[in-house]
Amino acid sequence: MVGFRPADVPPTATVKFVGAGTAACIADLFTFPLDTAKVRLQIQGEAKAAAGDVKVVRYHGVFGTITTMVRTEGPRSLYKGLVAGLQRQMSFASVRIGLYDSVKQFYTKGSEHVGIGSRLLAGCTTGAMAVAVAQPTDVVKVRFQAQASTTGASRRYQGTMHAYRTIAREEGIRGLWKGTGPNISRNAIVNCTELVTYDLIKDALLKATPMTDDLPCHFTSAFGAGFCTTVIASPVDVVKTRYMNSAHGQYRGALNCALTMLTKEGPTAFYKGFMPSFLRLGSWNVVMFVTYEQLKRAMMAAYHN
Repeated sequence: MVGFRPADVPPTATVKFVGAGTAACIADLFTFPLDTAKVRLQIQGEAKAAAGDVKVVRYHGVFGTITTMVRTEGPRSLYKGLVAGLQRQMSFASVRIGLYDSVKQFYTKGSEHVGIGSRLLAGCTTGAMAVAVAQPTDVVKVRFQAQASTTGASRRYQGTMHAYRTIAREEGIRGLWKGTGPNISRNAIVNCTELVTYDLIKDALLKATPMTDDLPCHFTSAFGAGFCTTVIASPVDVVKTRYMNSAHGQYRGALNCALTMLTKEGPTAFYKGFMPSFLRLGSWNVVMFVTYEQLKRAMMAAYHN
């Protein structure tokens, strides 16, 4: 057995809640540069369209984007918005992942048989609940990641709290909740795909292979969940990023943002940043789920010792 052994007593809802938020923060620390590269690639066509005939494309591929950012803005630029990102994960992942099992049990009324419908419903519910709690942190994170490094007063935002205050002052409280619609759609899709796929792959591996409930099983399940999630959620993720980063009044709504992308950049625009999305989601899922499983066991072991 690799890592902590499964606990005899199932983890409590509190252990899952705290463990999920902590594991997500650890995963973000490892994968944040990939997330920043993804955001830069996703908004790149937007800048090109706004500039008309002026060629402003600067980023080419995942590692090309990271290299360009390090060369032109310094290594710290890869971690822009990290504070808001960690705030987001602590509030967001705690709800969408930590409460998933509890909500799933609620829908099945405690039955041992859990169908795909109950899993999907639980994923949609916790995903929507998480957005309702953490949307302002997501808006600030995306704004920071999209902001190229400048100096002094020319910076759009000087710090995390300054960003919250500036958005609220210039765009109203609604500005902090900008993109809630597409974000709920995205996270319902992501949560369902990510958690349900992880659940199903893990169950299948435990039943059909010699694998046991340990690190190799968790690693394989998490990687598969990351790939499936990226394929399904990428279009909504691009629209969410574009809309949340847009200037006040640039788009009439998320649907208008999607239509503008389609007409000006074509359908491939919805898969901009796919490779960093996959690298980020795949690696994020592996770190998060493996850490989450071990944290649950460690916390329960500490509680009963």
